[in-house]
Amino acid sequence: MEKGDSEGGCGCKGIRRCLRCEAAPPPEKAANFTYCPRTGFALGEKHSAFAGWAFPFPGVCLLEDFVSAEEEDKMVALMDQDPWKPSQSGRRKQDYGPKVNFKKRKLKADGFAGLPSFSREIVKRMGDFSVLEGFSPVEQCNLDYGPERGSAIDPHWDDWWLWGERLVSLNLLSATVLSMSCDLDDPLQLFPDHLRQSEQTPSSGSLDTFQVPRHQTPSPAEEFGSTTKREADGPLSTRSVPSREVIVAIHLPRRSLVVLHGPARHRWKHAIYRNHITSRRICITFRELSAEFSLGGKQEELGKKLLGVALTFQGRPV
Repeated sequence: MEKGDSEGGCGCKGIRRCLRCEAAPPPEKAANFTYCPRTGFALGEKHSAFAGWAFPFPGVCLLEDFVSAEEEDKMVALMDQDPWKPSQSGRRKQDYGPKVNFKKRKLKADGFAGLPSFSREIVKRMGDFSVLEGFSPVEQCNLDYGPERGSAIDPHWDDWWLWGERLVSLNLLSATVLSMSCDLDDPLQLFPDHLRQSEQTPSSGSLDTFQVPRHQTPSPAEEFGSTTKREADGPLSTRSVPSREVIVAIHLPRRSLVVLHGPARHRWKHAIYRNHITSRRICITFRELSAEFSLGGKQEELGKKLLGVALTFQGRPV
C-alpha cells in the first residue's frame, strides 16, 4: 500500500472514477491536432481528417528541461517524506494553500504556512522568463499519477474567482500529454499547413523560442501572416470546423514546465487522459491570485496576507 493511501479506498466523488471504483472505463477521445511549441500552431495529425491543416493556438508556453535531473530527484524525495492524500480519479495530492470552497466563494487560511522550501528556487527561476514576469504563486498543488490506479483528470477549467490568469505546471518523472478541448460550436478557422519546414517530434524546438530570458517572439498569428505574404498564388484557402470537434495534444516532456494563459486558460479545457499515464508522474501546479485579490481589487488586503504567507516558503501540506 502506498504512503498516504487508505486500505482499498479512493478519493473519487460524484462522477469521478478510477480503476478501484469503476465497472468500465469511460471512452477517451483521440487528439486530431498536435501543438507545435516552435511555431505556436496546432498541426493536424497525419492520420486524421485534418492532416495538412493548422491553426494558431495562443496561450501556451512550454519550457523544456526547466529543472535538472538532480533537482527532480531531490524534490520527489522531499515530497515523498510527507503523506499523499487520496484524490479523485486515481490521483494522490499534497496541497500548499488556503482551504477553499469555490461554490460558496469562501476560503480559510488556517493551517496554511506557505509554499514548501524546495519551491523557492523554482519560483525565482520563473522570473527569468517574460511570460512569467511578476508571477507570485499563492498556492501549490502536487499531484501524483500512477497507471496502476488509473490516474487521470477530466477536461476542466481551473477556477477564476480566486486563481489568476496564468496556470503553471512542472511535469516530473515521466512524459505525458495535456489534451485541450472546447465545448463551443463556434467555427474554428483552419489554414493549410505552410509553416512546418521539416518533420520534427511534437516536443522539439521549444527552447528555440523560449529559452533566452526576457526574449520576445512574434505571435503565431504574426508569424503566419509573414508566411502567407510570401504566397504568390492568389487568395489563401481556408476551412472551418466547430471548435467542439477539435482536440489538441500538448506533449509535455519530463522536467518541462508549461504555462497556460489567455485562450488556453479561459476558452479551452485541459485534461490528462488515463492512456497517457504510463509510469509514475508528479505534476506540481502553481497558481497566482485573481484581480479581485490583487492590487486595487475588492479583497486586496486578504490577497496581500495570503501572498505574505505563501512566499515564506515554510509550508507543509495542509
